[in-house]
Amino acid sequence: VAMETVSLEHQIQSVQRHITFLKKEQMELLHDLHLEILRLQKHCSELTHDLEIKELEARQQDVLDRELEEKCRAMEAQLQEKEKDNLELRKELQHKETLVAALRSSLRSKERRFLEELKRRSHRVTILDTELQKQTEAAAYLS
Repeated sequence: VAMETVSLEHQIQSVQRHITFLKKEQMELLHDLHLEILRLQKHCSELTHDLEIKELEARQQDVLDRELEEKCRAMEAQLQEKEKDNLELRKELQHKETLVAALRSSLRSKERRFLEELKRRSHRVTILDTELQKQTEAAAYLS
């Protein structure tokens, strides 16, 4: 019986050492798990913060994109208006060029008639001058 008691005491001590070892291991494991949870919570917070910043940047970019689209539409509308105005001005310019060409043609025609008339009158003046000289000479001769 004494032997059995000693054996049982050894077994109890062995079991107690195992229990103490397991408790120590469990405490270390719990401590490591708590540290890992804290690390993961910190990492999760950082990722959440990064995500919030990215969402804010995305919203700001969306606002900028919408503003740029609005400005682009306004500029396109202005461009269309300017092109319309430009087309009207080109039509007006073409019409005025046609008028200028017609006026130049008319002016050349009038200039030709004027020069012809000037030649004719110059010739007539020369003829009259010659007649006047003849009459002056005749009058001088007669006087």
